[in-house]
Amino acid sequence: MTQVRTNGIFLEAEVLPPPAPPPGAPARLPVLLIMGLGMQLTAWPDEFVQGLLDRGHAVVRFDNRDIGLSSKLGTWGRPNLMFAAFKQAVGLPVRAAYTLHDMARDTDGMLEALGMPRVHVVGVSMGGMIGQLLAAQYPGRVASFTCVMSSSGAPHLPGPTPAARRALLDRPKNPHDHDAAVDHFMKVYRAIGSPGYATPEPMLRQRILRGIRRSVHPLGFVRQVVAIAATGDRSRLLAKIKAPTTVVHGRDDPLVPVAAATDLAGKIPGGQLRIIDGMGHDLPTPLVPTLLAAVEATIARAG
Repeated sequence: MTQVRTNGIFLEAEVLPPPAPPPGAPARLPVLLIMGLGMQLTAWPDEFVQGLLDRGHAVVRFDNRDIGLSSKLGTWGRPNLMFAAFKQAVGLPVRAAYTLHDMARDTDGMLEALGMPRVHVVGVSMGGMIGQLLAAQYPGRVASFTCVMSSSGAPHLPGPTPAARRALLDRPKNPHDHDAAVDHFMKVYRAIGSPGYATPEPMLRQRILRGIRRSVHPLGFVRQVVAIAATGDRSRLLAKIKAPTTVVHGRDDPLVPVAAATDLAGKIPGGQLRIIDGMGHDLPTPLVPTLLAAVEATIARAG
């Protein structure tokens, strides 16, 4: 692990090298993994990361600002989430301490500091939104883009199911009580996870506990929600994406309904769409081979 200074903050990053390639084999570009709302770099399935390494790619994963071991600044304040949601619903501008544009600049600066001029990008959920901005505004940086369970932010798109919205916005009574926090996140994952690929409860509990033991920062989650709202519709920017792009989405996603994927792929030049039956808003282990295949196919299109 290393802390990288970028855009006036520090990001906690991990760079994993691949096995040594056979003599004469061409070097492969690194793969950058951008995680979603409130999630740490450890949320990437180990099997997925190992699969990329086995394919000869270095892997870069990191904590977005305000989450995990990256910078969390008191000057970013405590936003009023309900007021921000109301303003977004009626089409008024939402003020935020930072937006997804800032987070895309964070990411570009981190890659510059790491000496990685060009990478393949995989982003999930909010990470997919950051990836959209990175690919549109820093086109030389992104060789290919795999965007998983994300959205353009267009206002006409359907929102979460009531159960998924309640689960996401509910908070444990004491987030620093590990047992209460684990129980809370178990409910969240059960509400938004893949109905066709439910993660066994002991495995899910262990994954959640791993993240909680590493870092707990509920305010960062709230500020990232408001950052998404303040960024708004990215539809116009999507037309600027030049990198080969695949939009991967679960047909049964209750948090970001599948209509968002059709909309997103249609707005990215040459965007390809991959809908997975039984997938919700998570990365279940049985789907890792499918996700790896989608990433590798996208990388192959980049030549």
